[in-house]
Amino acid sequence: MNNKIKLAVAGAVLSAASIANAGIVIPAGDWTLDVNGNVNAFANWTNNDKNGTVKGGIGMGEDSHGEDSTQGINTGLLPAWLGFTGTTRQNDLDVSFTISFQPNVSDNGGAFHGDAKTPLNRQAFVTFGDKSWGTVKLGKDLGIFAGQAILNDMTLLGVGAGAANSGGATTLGGIGTGYIYPAWKGQIAYTTPNMNGFSATIAITNPNQVPAAAGNADTSVESTVYQDRFGIEAQAMYEWTGDVAGKVWVSGASYDLTVSAKDESHTVTAYDIGASVSSGNLGLTAYWYEGDGAGTTVFGSYGYDYSADKKRDSDGGYIQATYVIPTGTKLGLAYGESNLDEASGESGGSLVKSNERWTVGAYHPLTKHLNLVAEYNSTEAESHGGADLEADTLDLLRSGHTR
Repeated sequence: MNNKIKLAVAGAVLSAASIANAGIVIPAGDWTLDVNGNVNAFANWTNNDKNGTVKGGIGMGEDSHGEDSTQGINTGLLPAWLGFTGTTRQNDLDVSFTISFQPNVSDNGGAFHGDAKTPLNRQAFVTFGDKSWGTVKLGKDLGIFAGQAILNDMTLLGVGAGAANSGGATTLGGIGTGYIYPAWKGQIAYTTPNMNGFSATIAITNPNQVPAAAGNADTSVESTVYQDRFGIEAQAMYEWTGDVAGKVWVSGASYDLTVSAKDESHTVTAYDIGASVSSGNLGLTAYWYEGDGAGTTVFGSYGYDYSADKKRDSDGGYIQATYVIPTGTKLGLAYGESNLDEASGESGGSLVKSNERWTVGAYHPLTKHLNLVAEYNSTEAESHGGADLEADTLDLLRSGHTR
């Protein structure tokens, strides 16, 4: 396997703040307001290599003008972020709301064409509950299945895969090369209270349209795929502290998809298991997932052969190790892959077989709120027919945060 190299050298990182690690806290009557956010921006120089077509592959190959070398300024996996959270205690209930905005740090629209990139709006939710019986969440937030996978990915404050487009927005990190994107979903979720380290969450999620299997040539069929019930997602997690601290978790998801043009439906399911532990300056994370019709990279994408009415199996995961040296710099090494099987009867086509990524990273805090990040990423996408996409990228990041 011929691996190409993606090198990400990041400048300063401002990470997103949370209630537990607040940004600017403002008393407002019965409420406490927290204004938090981050800014990060990378200058990218990318050389691509393409050998055939890989549908669903991570990697550009060439840009829209046929060039195999591109430049751009992007955020990393974590977008620029501005969030507002309000909390209060009323009538024996903890009540909270969160609204956030994710503007881009660059655009490719040109000086006289305005900003073509639409800002993201990833969070708008309220919660209420009590530590005695748990918490209810209503609104849009990070999905539950695979949520811990992205939150424990060391490239969350870096780049990872997918830094190849001029004026692009976020990169992929380990999405598609180790886990399926959890996405940001409308949901009604219940989380149990913390019971000696154990907690569980179950939710119904908005029946969004799921990307169909783009390997099917019948695009008229693909365009009519929709969910005909609420999705169901759940997670169970156990956390502990001590000299060796950490957490283990399992999560899963289930959706029904219907193709109205063919009057057919099928159930898509996926589950995962992961663990993250730390001892002193050493941190270790391991993660694995399997899916039945769940596809790869984005939930449901390429997960079904609509011409044969058959689901495709998928699996993948990542492992990573980090260590903080005496200078305060965190060094990290990670490997991830996402695999997609052909359906019964398919053979040797352009459908992606695997997306793989190696990452070597260094994350250095210049100040409490400013980090330098350097990443060295090797990524490759391979099809079932033997085609492949590869990329070499140099990314220079400058960012900062309110945390």
